[in-house]
Amino acid sequence: MKILVINAGSSSLKYQLIDLDHSSVIAKGICERIGIPGSMISYKSAKGDKYEKQQDMKNHEDAIAMVLEVLADPEIGVIKNMSEIDAVGHRVLHGGEKLYDPILIDDEVLKAIEDCIPLGPLHNPANLMGIRGCMAVMPGVPMVAVFDTGWGMAMEKSHYMYALPYEAYENYKVRRYGFHGTSHRYVTGRALELLGNPNAKVITCHLGNGSSVSCSKAGKCVDTSMGLTPLEGLPMGTRCGSTDPGALIYIAEKEGINLDRLSVMINKESGMLGITGVSPDMRDIRAAAESGNPRAELAIEMFAARIKKFVGAYAALMEGFDMIVFTGGIGENDPGTRERVSKGLEFMGVKFDPEVNRGVRGKDVVLSAPDSRVKVVTIATNEELVIASDTFRLTKKRSE
Repeated sequence: MKILVINAGSSSLKYQLIDLDHSSVIAKGICERIGIPGSMISYKSAKGDKYEKQQDMKNHEDAIAMVLEVLADPEIGVIKNMSEIDAVGHRVLHGGEKLYDPILIDDEVLKAIEDCIPLGPLHNPANLMGIRGCMAVMPGVPMVAVFDTGWGMAMEKSHYMYALPYEAYENYKVRRYGFHGTSHRYVTGRALELLGNPNAKVITCHLGNGSSVSCSKAGKCVDTSMGLTPLEGLPMGTRCGSTDPGALIYIAEKEGINLDRLSVMINKESGMLGITGVSPDMRDIRAAAESGNPRAELAIEMFAARIKKFVGAYAALMEGFDMIVFTGGIGENDPGTRERVSKGLEFMGVKFDPEVNRGVRGKDVVLSAPDSRVKVVTIATNEELVIASDTFRLTKKRSE
């Protein structure tokens, strides 16, 4: 069965065509600058064929048409025609409290995703454009929505509520939802397989430009670091992470800025970029630190320290744990962050192996000593496979 996985942004559209019979990616790529002059598509097949083309894409419907065209290209394509695509799985950021399990998309589901735009103002409109673009170009092909917030919906109320007036929850559903759900779900499942224990307690660290830490028992989320929005929790590439709201009010009063300007500051000008003044990218920050930049070194230490605080808090919350997982662009490829987080956790049962750790990038590897009571591993995340598997399950059920 061939599943097309779509991750639509406001001016971009990432795609993967996955052959679920072999759990393999047949082709993948991205459409960029949709609706902007200079729009282009890039494509890479499992056979090694690569393709880039600049072509105007007025909207997401044009982008989907371009994707299907290149997938079925007689020379570099991987399918004969569109009929080989059995279903489409869409990553959707926010489904609120109504939508969290993967679901076949119909008009009612579209309306519910639209109703959640206030909770996901940057992402949900783009997700809807991707869905509607596919529906226009691929009529009759089953579409499935997989929600980024689905993982966190297993949290108990005492963990997801904010200590605000209760009416904020009743009237506006202000609560903690959590994000990176498909990634946390995938790597947690792999962790349980590696441990050979379906009831294990696992802490997962998804670290990248956006970062979050989550903990689970028996494959179900207990807590997660992000909240109503992806701002809460760790300092990230450009997001501030958990910050005293009083500090934000103080800055706003001192600078005379309104809420729109404050939102830009905490979402796009803070985090690692804000601390270093160099870059939001960990590779650039490490290079700056190695050249003696004290603010870059500070940012690296802050990032690792905040992750370690969540590990400690979640260990207490679950009354122990069996494994720490590092995933995401930084988690999989930055040995320095993994070492700073893991060292000093011997009292919790962690015996970290720094020699093994130094050479690991982008692989599933055990980083702890053989006699470590708590295992430390890197697992390469695969959110697209999760979306494809959910899409297959629902479309198969529909056809039965």
